[in-house]
Amino acid sequence: MDIKVLGSGCSNCKNTIALIDQVAKARGVNVTLTKVEELREIMGYGVMSTPGVVINGKVVHAGGVPSREKVEQWLTA
Repeated sequence: MDIKVLGSGCSNCKNTIALIDQVAKARGVNVTLTKVEELREIMGYGVMSTPGVVINGKVVHAGGVPSREKVEQWLTA
């Protein structure tokens, strides 16, 4: 599963990466987690509010740290 976290490197972006990594390890899900900080690339996904989360090329979240429950849903879908 390819997951990208879009954002400038703010604390919410860092917390989002940490949360996704925690949940993936806890559930034994193999993920490739990438941080995207390049503004042009973020805008290319149409995300105006960060952090954004892209899973396998599809934007699934934008703006604020997602809830743990939401991350768990993404990783079990």
